[in-house]
Amino acid sequence: MTEKDKKEQILSALEMKSLVKQKVYDQTLEAFKTLKEILQEITTEFNANLNIKDPRVGFEFNERGQFEAELKVAGDMLIFSMHSNIFEFDREHNVWKLAYVKENPMYSFCGIINVYNFLADSFKFNRADDLGYLISRVFVNLEKHFFVEGKRQQEYLYNNFGKSVLNKEVLKDIILKTIIYAIDFDLLVPPYDNVKIASVGQLNAKMEYSKIKTGKRLGFKFNSDDIS
Repeated sequence: MTEKDKKEQILSALEMKSLVKQKVYDQTLEAFKTLKEILQEITTEFNANLNIKDPRVGFEFNERGQFEAELKVAGDMLIFSMHSNIFEFDREHNVWKLAYVKENPMYSFCGIINVYNFLADSFKFNRADDLGYLISRVFVNLEKHFFVEGKRQQEYLYNNFGKSVLNKEVLKDIILKTIIYAIDFDLLVPPYDNVKIASVGQLNAKMEYSKIKTGKRLGFKFNSDDIS
């Protein structure tokens, strides 16, 4: 292969990948815009049907920018975050075993929408060290085919990748399942040894909010927690 041939091969591959990644980005961004519309609709719909007339119990939607949105559900805060970059799966991932991806490896490039569950009080009281929990992430490719990693999303796992399109109806179903999981996912008492010591300075300055971590669970896990 001559230097000219190598140059043409590099340019061709670069152009192809760039086009694919831009398409994936556009599809993911479109899905995320739809997701924000759904969050707003859910907020209006559920607040209108709540029997409890308490401002602390209800839904609040807030758009945090192009790539982020939040949905407060009573004491829970769900953060929906679209990553601005496009990813490919490592070679050990099961997605490579699918006929859909074997047919065209470019189908493996995906945008990601992450959903984190925090305590609403973590933001209210600016407890910067409080922990969130990744409860779901949605992968979207250039054909707007998708799959979901997370709780309560069994019908959207990777083995269905390439079989259905991420439309508004499916997105709403994913969001509702995420909300149900967050509501059922209760706050655990922190281990005694983790909170048994606090300094005078912490208490006087009310720094316990940032020094004593609060979170539903410690860390981000999918397989080791016992809630199905």
